[in-house]
Amino acid sequence: MTSTMPEHFSELPLSPIMQRALAQIGWSKPSPIQARVIPYALEGYDILGQARTGTGKTASFAIPILEQLDPLRVNPLPQALVLVPTRELANQVYGEFVRLAEGCPTQVVEVSGGKHMQKQLNALAKGVQVVVGTPGRVIDHIQRGSLRLQGLWCVVLDEADRMLDIGFRPSIERILRRCPENRQTLLLSATLDERIRDLANRYLFEPVVIDCSDKDVSVETIEQRFISVSPDRKQEVLLQLLEREQPPQAIIFCRTKIGTAKLHRQLERYYAAITDRKVRVGTIHGDMSQPQRDEVFKALRENKLDILVATDVVGRGIDVSSISHIINYDLPDDCDDYVHRVGRTGRMGRSGIAFSFVSKDQGYLLTDIEQRINRMLEKDPLSEVVGKRRESLESLNKSEAPKVDTTGVVDSTEEPKSEPAGAEEHPFGSAPARRTLGRAKSRGSIRRR
Repeated sequence: MTSTMPEHFSELPLSPIMQRALAQIGWSKPSPIQARVIPYALEGYDILGQARTGTGKTASFAIPILEQLDPLRVNPLPQALVLVPTRELANQVYGEFVRLAEGCPTQVVEVSGGKHMQKQLNALAKGVQVVVGTPGRVIDHIQRGSLRLQGLWCVVLDEADRMLDIGFRPSIERILRRCPENRQTLLLSATLDERIRDLANRYLFEPVVIDCSDKDVSVETIEQRFISVSPDRKQEVLLQLLEREQPPQAIIFCRTKIGTAKLHRQLERYYAAITDRKVRVGTIHGDMSQPQRDEVFKALRENKLDILVATDVVGRGIDVSSISHIINYDLPDDCDDYVHRVGRTGRMGRSGIAFSFVSKDQGYLLTDIEQRINRMLEKDPLSEVVGKRRESLESLNKSEAPKVDTTGVVDSTEEPKSEPAGAEEHPFGSAPARRTLGRAKSRGSIRRR
């Protein structure tokens, strides 16, 4: 294994078909996580990798998997399983596999909740090489007998920390115990806390630890500011900010589903009244059906939406490189949620800007965020304008209503956080008995002959 970092994909031991697919996408240089993971993955090592979202993690495991797949006529059973925390991320990872597989017939299926079960059953029955899915739906197919795991040689846990956050650990372990012991396991996460390391110790065999996380959690390409604003004036200030910035594409984060839906309706009415400029507004939250959410995500990726109002359902693992602005209309209670929200912009080295609305009683949240990212947020000049206007209004004792009606927009009701799945504790399975051999080297890349 060479210790030098490849600067170009041409320096990696990839097939001509993969090199052409990468060139067609427009990729010439691997990201740090790709440059470090791909060579070890091709050698068959288990990998414990850390990198923030937006750094190319998906391709870092998709490329070596695609390079080593047997054709269906040789192995009709699934050969690789990728577990992800959300339906949206499953769809995104599936799309990345399809894009990178260009030039060589490859059967990839997405199995996740909210999608048509019969279509998944039909696809699995015909034979697939790669399965991408959420833990719950994967277990459902295992119980039905439609997903057989005995042919797996690679398992990927993507965004593992997020899967643990939402209570998927019992499901993950249940799946891993059903997989062949002599497999390759890749665990990729934005953080490597004690829970992740414990999971790795139980299910990975002598993993190569790869840390591509930034020393500073916040990226230099993202400018981060805060705006001091009282809760009753947030919508008015939001409209001023949007008019000043006129973002090419922005995500506005709210804390609750109700607040998200209300703000979306208000913005739609506001922009409908503006005839000289068309601004397209969409929304995503947990009360929407999966087809509705898929349609909105598709519009966002195809640049058919200018503003997306959303809950934290899009705060993690969604890669849309055209997002220029992030606005935290409601500050998150958790600092890591802030980091992942802001990470929706500044993707793959692009520049971006994030604004956070902070009321007087939320100073402690701002301090916690600054300590978490090891960086002071800049106070936006709009804060001063808002303060001076309020002082002027109070001194003149004006009774006229503000130009923008904010009634009913600010919603302070917190969504009850769902408790992690309280499945009974299962006995832990054992780690693979030995490292799998690098299939590309030992088998001559059967798929690429």
